[in-house]
Amino acid sequence: MSYADYRPYLPSSEQSRIAGKTSEEHAAGRLATPRAADLFQQWGTLADRPFIGITNDGKTKGDLFALRPEGAPSEKMAMAAGRLLESLTPEEKKKSHHPVESPLWLKWQNTEIFVEKHGLRLEYVKHPVRDLVLEVLRASLSDKGYQNTVGVMQLNAFLGMLLGAQGVIGEWSYNFCIFGDPSTIDPWGWQLWGHHLSVSCLTLNGQMVLTPCFLGAELCYADQGPFKGLTMFKDHERLGLELMNALPSKYQERALICESMKANDLPEGRSHFADYLMLGGAYRDNRIVPYEGMPAGSFSASERNRLLDLVDEYIGNMPEGPRNAKMAEFERQLSDTHFCWIGGTGVNDPFYYRIQSPVVFIEFDHHPGLFLTNQEALKYHVHTVVRTPNGNDYGIDLLRQHYSHSHLHSDKTGHDHQ
Repeated sequence: MSYADYRPYLPSSEQSRIAGKTSEEHAAGRLATPRAADLFQQWGTLADRPFIGITNDGKTKGDLFALRPEGAPSEKMAMAAGRLLESLTPEEKKKSHHPVESPLWLKWQNTEIFVEKHGLRLEYVKHPVRDLVLEVLRASLSDKGYQNTVGVMQLNAFLGMLLGAQGVIGEWSYNFCIFGDPSTIDPWGWQLWGHHLSVSCLTLNGQMVLTPCFLGAELCYADQGPFKGLTMFKDHERLGLELMNALPSKYQERALICESMKANDLPEGRSHFADYLMLGGAYRDNRIVPYEGMPAGSFSASERNRLLDLVDEYIGNMPEGPRNAKMAEFERQLSDTHFCWIGGTGVNDPFYYRIQSPVVFIEFDHHPGLFLTNQEALKYHVHTVVRTPNGNDYGIDLLRQHYSHSHLHSDKTGHDHQ
């Protein structure tokens, strides 16, 4: 299927979901509809629950994560974030600089509806401030991770151009926050979120957690305009399909949850209007997701290597040190890792897959149209998510260990050495 085939699905003015010329007008219009109002009411309820983390059985497993330097680019990150904070007005700083323990970490979402009032809204700040935000991203991520992040923003602009909705869906329709005080030792982090994008980054003494990380696009390829030729998610798609097709038929049968991506054929509990097949999206910090599919502990060496290459496509958004540490962490849990699949296995078939272990949770989903009019999943629209299960999204388990260690050290010495 060629990406050029999306044109029959471009909406007419009567079919458009755009409800205003600006982000604020659009948000007001969309929130007046029952569907969007119900979604944000549901998310508000979920946001009020204490954080546990994604689990496979409702119980977090302990002793999975440890405090240890892993070569994160702490100095570059702290310097870039410091320069950004110094550039902000008092009002901008009040909106965008919060304590590292702030519950605002949990309040991200990936729709185009602008409801969050915390953070720098990049479409409204001066260009030098935008550049400094990008420098924080560049200092924190691998080259691939940086390109993937800005690529999502650029494809968002492409979609806005096609829809004539640049004031609602644009390259800078995103919010950015810093949590904590930038440091090479003490915990702090940042978060960027908006349509099809949310990246949460916490760093602590040379260590990094880069989840939740949601990257998506509708459309995945720009065939005109300033970003012509930009393509996203082809390797995520290709490597997943190659892994599934490389498995023996008996393993494929076990991995396959459902052969169809059509809404009426999907397993019970799937195809929620916000998440479609995805189980680890926005406000799903505490979701219980039972293991499904094929245990990776039974894979052959070549199948394991294909799985590792696929996982690395997602983990590779991290810089080298944290990436290597995370891949080693994942490999240690291969015997407790599962791979599952929904959809076809042909070159043109849409599909969903999930890789789930105690330390990594990855989803890839071909989504139906939201701004386009295709009601069934096609390959134009992709959602991906990476999470750290068992309580370490946003680095929360590492923060807990850090403060527990600091408290014990303080009690023993009579001084606080945080």
